[in-house]
Amino acid sequence: MKRALVRPPGDSYPKCISSHTDCYSVDLKLARQQHAEYCRILTELGLDVIELEADHLHPDACFVEDTAVIHRNRAFITRMACESRRGEEAVVLRLLSEHMRTREATFPATIEGGDVIHLSDRLVTGITQRTNLVGVDQMVEWLQVDSKLVTDYSIVHLKSHATYIADGLFIVSSIFANHPVFLDSEKVVVPLDEQYATNTLTIDDIVLMPAGHLRSISMVKEHGFEVIPVNMSEFEKCEGALTCLSLIF
Repeated sequence: MKRALVRPPGDSYPKCISSHTDCYSVDLKLARQQHAEYCRILTELGLDVIELEADHLHPDACFVEDTAVIHRNRAFITRMACESRRGEEAVVLRLLSEHMRTREATFPATIEGGDVIHLSDRLVTGITQRTNLVGVDQMVEWLQVDSKLVTDYSIVHLKSHATYIADGLFIVSSIFANHPVFLDSEKVVVPLDEQYATNTLTIDDIVLMPAGHLRSISMVKEHGFEVIPVNMSEFEKCEGALTCLSLIF
């Protein structure tokens, strides 16, 4: 991993798609401050941070992870489930085409990066409200990689419930702790009131986790990882999280 593609919240960000109880109170200025701090941390961890211009027309455009799935030297450009988000991917396609081979998802596929967990040799993909099987089939064909499936139409994105840390360790919410895909893996199962902590981002064995989830952070530290807590309050209100804010390649 050398680069992180990011996009700061645009002027319309407070109109994000969200069912969070506090979505009405999104503080755009604070969201931009938190995004800048996130980018600073990525830079300090050695990544070349490529910042796109803010997209003021698409409220959710800062969640750039959803626009593409990258594996090795290929990128699969996604097709959003929500029509209001379609168009976010155009500038991402142009930039990624400079670095690797790309292909776009086509109708009737819907797929978003927030449903795709990356391991070194395979993927785990959610079939959810945002991603369908056609999308997954197109993705694995282009990326030439196997993917295990976790099907749950009640959730928005799989990575709000499970992410891969490193060294064979997943962090998951209790509802997926016994799912066959994760059953034989080592897991950190977060407390019920800390589900948001399941979305983590690992950079060279350093784990970024949302601040304030002290028990979950302690559990990850017990597995020998250094943890950097990151304040994500204004992104949680829009049902976004750490992985959502970057495409790392």
